Amino acid sequence: GIVGVLGYGGGVIGRYCDRPDLFPAVAHFHTVRVNQPASKYYTTEVLRKLCDLWDPRGSGLTNMHGSTGDIVLLGTTTDHLEPLFYELTHELEMDLGGSGSNMRTPESCLGMSRCEWSCINTQDIIYDITQEFQDALHRPMFPYKFKLKASGCSMDCVAAIARSDGSASGTGRKESPSREG
Repeated sequence: GIVGVLGYGGGVIGRYCDRPDLFPAVAHFHTVRVNQPASKYYTTEVLRKLCDLWDPRGSGLTNMHGSTGDIVLLGTTTDHLEPLFYELTHELEMDLGGSGSNMRTPESCLGMSRCEWSCINTQDIIYDITQEFQDALHRPMFPYKFKLKASGCSMDCVAAIARSDGSASGTGRKESPSREG
């Protein structure tokens, strides 16, 4: 079935049981994708707030960064979607990730924030892409899913080349000239 939140075409994956009469606890078991910050850095405070938001409205099951990179909240009912979405966007200032036939949430490696091999600022790249293509994440406009990823170096830890439709990869860095004599 089709289910979502007002104004968004992506971010919620509708799941319904074929036999709600036999399995009423999973008659609705919708999945919500939460857009992750670039390089997936969270404070414990944000993670606690997300769990506190999810606990009364969902099954309690989560997938921390599946292949999409998003935090995946597994198992909520249709009547909980709008309140969950409101609290997510207004109180936690987070947004839904991409799903369906549209752009998926852009993803990157840790880049220069933690890796000595990174040649590009993957966090800035992914932040800029996310801001530029926000509508493409939430209002499906493509015939198929489209993934963008950025790797800071040629080791490609995030598998940008192998697991995306468009990738950016740092390939080399010119050494700065020596300051010694």
